[in-house]
Amino acid sequence: MNIETIKSVYFVGAGGIGMSALIRYFLSKGKFVAGYDRTPSELTGHLIAEGAQIHYEENTGLIPENCKDKESTLVVYTPAIPQEHAELVYFRENGFEIHKRSQVLGTITRSSKGLCVAGTHGKTTTSTMAAHLFHQSHVGCTAFLGGISKNYGTNLLLSPTSPYTVIEADEFDRSFHWLSPYMSVITSTDPDHLDIYGTREAYLESFRHYTTLIQPGGALIIRKGLALQPDVQPGVKTYTYSRDEGDFHAENIRIGNGEIVIDFIAPDTRINDIRLGVPIGINIENGVAAMALAHLNGVTDEEIRQGMASFRGVDRRFDFKIKTDSLVFLSDYAHHPAEIAQSVKSIRELYRDKKITAIFQPHLYTRTRDFYKDFADSLSLLDEVILTEIYPAREQPIPGVSSQLIYDNLRPGIEKCICRKEDIPDLLSKKPVEVLIVLGAGDLDNYVPSIARLLEQRSKA
Repeated sequence: MNIETIKSVYFVGAGGIGMSALIRYFLSKGKFVAGYDRTPSELTGHLIAEGAQIHYEENTGLIPENCKDKESTLVVYTPAIPQEHAELVYFRENGFEIHKRSQVLGTITRSSKGLCVAGTHGKTTTSTMAAHLFHQSHVGCTAFLGGISKNYGTNLLLSPTSPYTVIEADEFDRSFHWLSPYMSVITSTDPDHLDIYGTREAYLESFRHYTTLIQPGGALIIRKGLALQPDVQPGVKTYTYSRDEGDFHAENIRIGNGEIVIDFIAPDTRINDIRLGVPIGINIENGVAAMALAHLNGVTDEEIRQGMASFRGVDRRFDFKIKTDSLVFLSDYAHHPAEIAQSVKSIRELYRDKKITAIFQPHLYTRTRDFYKDFADSLSLLDEVILTEIYPAREQPIPGVSSQLIYDNLRPGIEKCICRKEDIPDLLSKKPVEVLIVLGAGDLDNYVPSIARLLEQRSKA
């Protein structure tokens, strides 16, 4: 199906962060856009306000007439939606063209130079940072992001003239195999989604195959030290990067007074005194990767310096809600053990002498089952851990798998408790807090505004 000639697009699973960028893209093209999602959210509210028709009941009778002509309608679904979903079954049985989100992204980006960021963690911040570097420069870009950019208030950037498209390349369900990157960053390959891949080896093989898709004339920018053995085509350059070493890295790192300043080292240049707009330790490495992409594609040294300083971050990624001398409260999407460890180390780097408390909501029964000991190890880097029940997302409960598994494996002596998420505000009202972080990819973020209000009121009392 030719995307230019279709008239309507229907999304099954419209409220996902990746799906919403596509919804905004098709609305910008003047298409009729509708869809289903399980629950209303702030994001679906924005999409409706922007022109999409979205409902929350699994009911084929609610599919608009505009989306019932199979010759002019494209159906897009997310792998998180079960195959037996009534609306998906309706479209399948009636011969509609049905594509995964990643297939559609692949089609859209094949006509441009795709700058893709893949990895178990770090990809949302790195791709959003790269998109900002390009967008505020003379080069420009279109971008499909996995989080809401705080600079632009959206996860979709559009450029009518730039040949570049920045894409967050998702490994879940092997989605990134549909892409044809011109250049790609790979940030990390810590095993995840073992419900899909089964083994660490299969997970790494999926990333190896992804590296074969990078187009001749392009480049792979891979974090130094990964277990992955890339397999690029002839004509694809390979570069390494990390915080401290590699073809691209940082030197002269200065951390203090709530600021981080670095010098960026590339094979053919050095950019001194780059100030990070979001001064968190892990953003040194994320920034090196984003700057490498920008530098290799013509963004000037001064544009890179200005872009890094003006980057404001991504919703739910080291998202500071309160930042005073006596109280710090932030939210972070970290939901994999390696991600949590990096998150905690970055916060510890900024607040060495303060007590750090985390509220963690595990995401998925399978991930908890596969990594509960690793979660406990990462969370044990904290001073205090408050665990809530597992957020199931697309999964059914697994007997014997609960937050108790993590709780029982936390290091001896750590302050810890298990609490229902709805009881969190009451618990915090009685607890002294210095640095508090909400961790996880589930719905605990819905409680962040009320927690912030509670903490602010208490600090004024």
